[in-house]
Amino acid sequence: MTVNTQAIDVSGTSRHTTIEAHSIDYIPEGERTSKVRDQGPFWFLGNFHFFTVSIGFIGPAMGLPAGWSALAGGLGILFGTLFMAFHGSQGPQLGLPQMIQSRAQFGYRGVVLALIGTLLVFVGFNVVNAALLGSGLQSLFGWKSSVVAIVATVIAAVLAIYGHDLLHKVFKYSFMISVPVYVVLTLAALLGFANNSDALITPAASTATFGWVAFLTQFAAGASYNISYAPYVSDYSRYLPRKTRSSALITAIAGGASFSGIWMIALGAWLATRLGGTDALVALYQAGTNVLPGFGYLVVIASVISLVSVMGLNAYSGVLTVLTGVDSIRKIHPTPRTRMITTVVVAAAWLAFTLALSGEALHLLEGFLAIMLYFLVPWTAVNLVDYFFVRRGHYAITHFFTPDGIYGAWGWRGISAYLIGFVAMIPFIIAGDFYQGPIAKAIGGIDIGWLIGLIVSGSAYYLFARSLDLKAEQPFIAQSEKDLNRSQNRTQNRS
Repeated sequence: MTVNTQAIDVSGTSRHTTIEAHSIDYIPEGERTSKVRDQGPFWFLGNFHFFTVSIGFIGPAMGLPAGWSALAGGLGILFGTLFMAFHGSQGPQLGLPQMIQSRAQFGYRGVVLALIGTLLVFVGFNVVNAALLGSGLQSLFGWKSSVVAIVATVIAAVLAIYGHDLLHKVFKYSFMISVPVYVVLTLAALLGFANNSDALITPAASTATFGWVAFLTQFAAGASYNISYAPYVSDYSRYLPRKTRSSALITAIAGGASFSGIWMIALGAWLATRLGGTDALVALYQAGTNVLPGFGYLVVIASVISLVSVMGLNAYSGVLTVLTGVDSIRKIHPTPRTRMITTVVVAAAWLAFTLALSGEALHLLEGFLAIMLYFLVPWTAVNLVDYFFVRRGHYAITHFFTPDGIYGAWGWRGISAYLIGFVAMIPFIIAGDFYQGPIAKAIGGIDIGWLIGLIVSGSAYYLFARSLDLKAEQPFIAQSEKDLNRSQNRTQNRS
């Protein structure tokens, strides 16, 4: 079996150029100058905005006290963060975007199965984010929601076009802006300065009692929320040196994503019970204004900056997903121009959906996103089991870029495990007004479908993978490393 090593372009251009040169291609070692210390703040900001705050509203809306809601959401965040953080360790080892790596399990063309759900989640989240920004700022300041959505979309698209380095830089500055504001707001809430002047607790909160259904529903919301980041993580860790210690990277990602998620969910539970909040952005503004006149504006600005930055993250990873899908069907050369054009198309698509949404349609879309998250669960199980327990991080990287390589065009093991896991979830699924499985109804509406999917898909793939001849892959892995090193040496000599 031979592989055209020209399928991988390790030349690129300098990362000091304005627009990122790479997309779905391999990142050569010479261009990997990112630092592990930047991953913690980056993923901290990923959850540090009012969308995450709204996750904390779920428990109180079901009659769960604020403390129990914060605990359930926090435990869910910790559980979900484990999966996304372990995906992050794949970036430095392979130097590739997250979904390209999945060709090892699903095949060069078969990976499209996982890409469909992933892309819908990326685009769907940006539709919801833009709509929430528009409605929130219109409620607070009378700004026209369509104009807000357009401005947010343009900014997010620009961030995605400039790419990896600008996203990291913007996230860093957004982190520095947001943290002091939320520290003040949280301390004021704890000390009683952010409450309504006429009431310290809402009537609904005064009658709240512990219930397992509400507790586990809040837990599942937190867990699935951070699991949804799994397809992103390697996209933003692939510029780290290959020698990066996995333990340090996993700790940095998990620490950042879990701390901010726990913080925002706890704040959301407080806003729901103390202020009766139903719109996260409006509730944050109200709490900030209670602390000090004008402070509410700062809270809103900090949260909006964070959420628009995250929209850029969604756009960037969404574009990589589109390019991976197109490349899996028809070979493309991933130039910066191709990525820019794709970004514009993807941004136009989510903006069109946003502007067409009514309030009821937005509610339905949120239910649709809940369904889409179930599509990610079998994928993350298959991918992690393959990386950590089957192939243990050893891959022939050049073979990710050809249907004729050792991973083939269609990976029956990954596809079968994915489909088996998804079918197993169906009786347990809860997806808003769309669907509630019979077993989910029988156990009181507790969402454990995602957990079933993780266990069944992961176990099925591990069983199927026992027939893999891993020893036969070793020569191809060794040759792949030689080809990459030879190509990089040629590039260095030319420069």
